[in-house]
Amino acid sequence: MNFIKSYTSSFKGLSSESWMLAVVMLINRTGSMVIPFLGVYMTQKLHFSIEESGFVLSFFGIGSVIGSWIGGKLTDTVGEYAVQSFSLFLSVPLYLLIPVFTTQWGLAGLIFFQSIITGAFQPANSVAITRYAKPQNMTRAFSLNRMALNLGFSIGPALGGILSAISYNFLFIINSFAPLLAGITFVWFFRKRKARNEIIKNNARSATRSPYKDSYFLIFCFICFLFSVFFFQFFNTLPLFYKEELHLSQAKIGYLLGLGGAIIVLLEMYFVQIVEKKWSTAFTLFFGIFLCGLSYLMLLFCSSFWWLCLSITILSIGEIWVLPFMATVTAKRSDSENKGAYMGLLGISFSLSFIITPYAGSLVAQEYGFSALWLSTGLILIGIGILMFYLIRQIIKDR
Repeated sequence: MNFIKSYTSSFKGLSSESWMLAVVMLINRTGSMVIPFLGVYMTQKLHFSIEESGFVLSFFGIGSVIGSWIGGKLTDTVGEYAVQSFSLFLSVPLYLLIPVFTTQWGLAGLIFFQSIITGAFQPANSVAITRYAKPQNMTRAFSLNRMALNLGFSIGPALGGILSAISYNFLFIINSFAPLLAGITFVWFFRKRKARNEIIKNNARSATRSPYKDSYFLIFCFICFLFSVFFFQFFNTLPLFYKEELHLSQAKIGYLLGLGGAIIVLLEMYFVQIVEKKWSTAFTLFFGIFLCGLSYLMLLFCSSFWWLCLSITILSIGEIWVLPFMATVTAKRSDSENKGAYMGLLGISFSLSFIITPYAGSLVAQEYGFSALWLSTGLILIGIGILMFYLIRQIIKDR
């Protein structure tokens, strides 16, 4: 009973706008069927090599970097509503065009343009969260949004595994309905909605400070970039490991990826509320990154499907204590006049990893084996956690 009471209390105080942003994210992210299976689609259907598929997926990262930068800039000028609406509706035809492009460069070009459009959504969405959440509920508002994201991600890949086994073309068609419905829902609710709370300025400098001239924030973004390079192996290289090395079926791959999302949906709000009361932000980020590294080291000793489930569980718990707190650090570092730029730069930090991660991860796996990839990923992530711990302590002192 105490657990249920504590769990339900973690949702109290969140605004209706925060809930609706989460609903839009849930619908949109349910359409996350394509990207996790794109590498498998290219190797199985188009007969690309692992290195060629990694090359194409790198263009997803390049486009995401540009999209995050454009999205951040446009959010500070035309507003988060316009940017989110544009991104959602334009995504629809781009998913439908994927099966039309069957060459390496053709598919890379389409993925590049598609990721620009979808990448612009994230900084605008993050700014919307800060504008509709009370300051004391900021991290939980980000967590609610991520809970919706991961619920969609638990549904999307699981459904994607089933649909791709039937037909990849069918997968792309069904995927396109998600951003369309998300866009309609978003416009219906937020078309005449005004921000519930004004953003409170953190200090006199922040209103005129550019994130590109904020030395502590630049270092923070660089460490976030390093983290994401290794953490996001689960997004591209891990499904290939499941398929090529462990010979799992596409349905089982979908179930494993869906399990991670389900764990986050069930536990994130509760776990975030616990550590907000008991742990510092610096220690929370360190321990979360440490768990992510540990989960990859476990892949060196995988002996059963249940061991893989345990590994993805630990990875998901680590993620719970990393990503929402990174967003909160960014929100508190910025101000109302430059919040889009700050969120955009954080988004760029993650997007840059999508340029390097797919190609570098697949290259290391192909040349040295997956064991070398998981060993280096785990150890480096633990080192990144230590760096993050000391940096956050300095950032807090600099406020």
